Amino acid sequence: MRKIETLVVCLGRQDHAEFLPEPILDQCRALASCTHIREIETSDVVSFARELIGLDPEVLIGGWSTPALPLRLPPRLRYLCFLTGSIRRIVRREHLEHGLIVSNWGRSISRTVAECALMLMLAALRRVGYWVPAMHRDRAWKNRQTETASLFGRRVGLHGFGNVARALVRLLEPFHTTIRVWAPESDPEVYEANGVARAHSLSNLFEESDIVVELAPLLPETQGIVTEGLLRRIRPGGVFVNVARGQLVDEDALTRVAQEGRILIALDVFATEPLPGDSPLRGLPNVILLPHLAGPTTDRRRDAGVFALRNLRAYAAGEPLEAVIHPTNFDLVA
Repeated sequence: MRKIETLVVCLGRQDHAEFLPEPILDQCRALASCTHIREIETSDVVSFARELIGLDPEVLIGGWSTPALPLRLPPRLRYLCFLTGSIRRIVRREHLEHGLIVSNWGRSISRTVAECALMLMLAALRRVGYWVPAMHRDRAWKNRQTETASLFGRRVGLHGFGNVARALVRLLEPFHTTIRVWAPESDPEVYEANGVARAHSLSNLFEESDIVVELAPLLPETQGIVTEGLLRRIRPGGVFVNVARGQLVDEDALTRVAQEGRILIALDVFATEPLPGDSPLRGLPNVILLPHLAGPTTDRRRDAGVFALRNLRAYAAGEPLEAVIHPTNFDLVA
């Protein structure tokens, strides 16, 4: 395995501590002949570009705090090992087209997103969105009319079947659920290998599931794909969970359905983020809201660091990398 010529790590102090704790950072250093650690204190793009060009690294490790890359990259920069998800804020399509290799956290976060989806499913069925504030604010207590539901034996519909969906299938195993999937882009053999069935259509998925979990990728053709008509196909008392992208759903329609109270809704993502303070989704007893935190929990961000370390080793060895972002999938994952 050859040594990386120059490795530059540009992260904020908190990102350093959470994504690259020792011994992960030390193992990254060992892969390079020269390593520069830069704690980003400002998002000054001009100053960052000047320093980056001066260091002229072969490999750059970046994350949430890293400023945007200059359009004209340093001559030796070949690989951006990005520790987090969306690269759109710091990388342009032109960078990829001109040969910059970019990877992100890929499947390293799948299990924590799936864990959050599972939590939201259970919380919705138990009406946690109602009971938590009611117990604190109104000193409420259950009565004979109180309704709750269990996840055991339920029919679960997954819209999308990427890494998060497959991780969720494994988490659902103890609940003996019946799982069906609508993901037209997936190979049919993938369904069989994961023990799930293919729904006849997206409409059928919503109609025949007790719980629908939104996990589809955001593409031009999937923007707003979850319409009012689909939401109304969920039976009364059913659950809709979204941990994918807010723009997949017609949020005005979702709000109308939510206000009627006939289904339970749990959301981690929204069309506009942060969710506006006057959003009509706030305060509804049948709606659970999270501030887009289904991704890696603070204690598991090191998983993305371990994933990045594997990619750095593969890069140094001239082997294929995982979670590489190409111009062709830029819109899908960026």
